[in-house]
Amino acid sequence: MTPAARIQAAIDIVDRWRSAAQGLDQIVASWGRENRYAGSGDRRAIADLVYDAVRRLRSAAWVAGAEDTDHAPAAGRAVLLGSLVLDGLDRTALAALFSGEGYAPAPLAAAETARLGRPLDAAPRPVRLDFPNWLAPHLAPLPDDALAPMRERAAVFLRVNLLRADREAAIAALAGEGIGAEPGPLAPACLRVLSGARHVAQSRALREGLVEVQDAASQAAADYARARPGETVLDYCAGAGGKTLALAAAMRGAGRMHAHDIAPQRLEHLVERARRAGVEVRLHGADELQPLAGRCDLVFVDAPCSGSGTWRRQPDAKWRLSPQTLAAHTQSQDAILAAAAAAVRPGGRLVYATCSMLALENEHRMRRFLAAHPAFRPGRQPLRLTPIDGGDGFFACELVRKPG
Repeated sequence: MTPAARIQAAIDIVDRWRSAAQGLDQIVASWGRENRYAGSGDRRAIADLVYDAVRRLRSAAWVAGAEDTDHAPAAGRAVLLGSLVLDGLDRTALAALFSGEGYAPAPLAAAETARLGRPLDAAPRPVRLDFPNWLAPHLAPLPDDALAPMRERAAVFLRVNLLRADREAAIAALAGEGIGAEPGPLAPACLRVLSGARHVAQSRALREGLVEVQDAASQAAADYARARPGETVLDYCAGAGGKTLALAAAMRGAGRMHAHDIAPQRLEHLVERARRAGVEVRLHGADELQPLAGRCDLVFVDAPCSGSGTWRRQPDAKWRLSPQTLAAHTQSQDAILAAAAAAVRPGGRLVYATCSMLALENEHRMRRFLAAHPAFRPGRQPLRLTPIDGGDGFFACELVRKPG
């Protein structure tokens, strides 16, 4: 495919996403299945165009001279055009791509050309930083520097499984497979992938449990929990088990690692991941936690949330979020915390975490829990991370069950 044909495909995908109930990942994958003529390089390039445009949906529309509101979203053509302007393409380059020849987008109309290049500095904050207007009060405490990276592609981070290798050995093993990596931020086992990221999923280093894909901030949240050898630890919202494995590695193979999720099917991948990591994890379905009541030294709760700290990885999530879904998240978070607290022994720790930067999902939930559960007290200072720190946005706080 020509670069121009890739742009037209990206325009079609953005328009399809705007009018569908499916997530962006599903729509991009569906387009690939429906258009087998597109090679793997074409599909990657088109996906990059789409995700870049959706990350900066409103700012792209703005610089293209179009309007984008909750009630009147800009068309995919305007969004892609503006995204290319943000990438630095001038009018001559855009005219060459928007030529109408073959599978290229139709030529730019005079009105489109005249509107191009509206200064982004003049845009309102939600447009300039690409988030829905209704979120403005929730994001007001965060500086622009914390939100601006959400408009960019995220780095790929790996966690070295210190039960299998140290960082230097993992870097060497990855290099042998054409994957460049260096020590990453926020966690002692963190690696930042510099090159060859698309080969990580098929790498021997991953298959043999030397590394796992995990964001730097997620690793920092697991480290914050301070799982110790010999403890009984429960990962209450384990999902696919990334933090379960990090907690188990911190325990050095000594202790009892338990993983639970309200949807047991989410735990299916954890069985193989634990095997290759060399750790033993006992899995628990929705109604199988009674034997752990009051017995756990540490209960880790990575609660479902808005995902505001991971918007650059899942850019359509911020556009799907609504006041109603945010309120539903907070209700779910309160219920999950209350249920997970039952497993904490006297003197034990409950660590609540989210990949959110919204106080409503973080500090507000911590205060509400403490008001309703006098058997617990605040522990260490909470962990608050934004992309300024080098990874995703994340929050974690420690709540200690009083002895006796």
